[in-house]
Amino acid sequence: MTAAKVKASIHQVVDAYKSKLLRYPEGIFQTTPPISGWTYSEVYSHIFDSSLLSIIAFAHAANGKGEDKPTHFMVKLILLLGALPPAKKYKVPKRLAERVKKISKTEALDFILEFEKALDDNYPLLADAKANSKTKHPRLGYLNAKQWLRFIEIHLKHHLKQLERIEMSFKA
Repeated sequence: MTAAKVKASIHQVVDAYKSKLLRYPEGIFQTTPPISGWTYSEVYSHIFDSSLLSIIAFAHAANGKGEDKPTHFMVKLILLLGALPPAKKYKVPKRLAERVKKISKTEALDFILEFEKALDDNYPLLADAKANSKTKHPRLGYLNAKQWLRFIEIHLKHHLKQLERIEMSFKA
């Protein structure tokens, strides 16, 4: 998949987040769902905070501030297939888990808009990015700019599914 298609896909997924955000009643946005785990609010906090951090890593890799390190085969496979391997539950790295907080719907929308601007502002860096300039992801190891872009798409889609599971638990 080309970088332009990945970027377009990211915007499409982000539009789905916006659409869902408008439908969630304010009263349950910060309420722990029946399946327990994160609230809608905490999912939005995590996904857009970590996506902004991923944009920073993307920019460092694209600007040549990365390292020439290998990307593991399994990570390449994840990026190729476009999905995280099926698992019961992924453990968020501690430093990212500590950043998750309950936010309002307005704060969630602000986070989304900040992410979209950062993506659009930094995307042109990809044109001159070197494939061997990689920055470290907390779980996946070293990724170059194009791989970071693909990871952002995969991660956004992963948490969109999480929102759908939360929705189903409230309906049950």
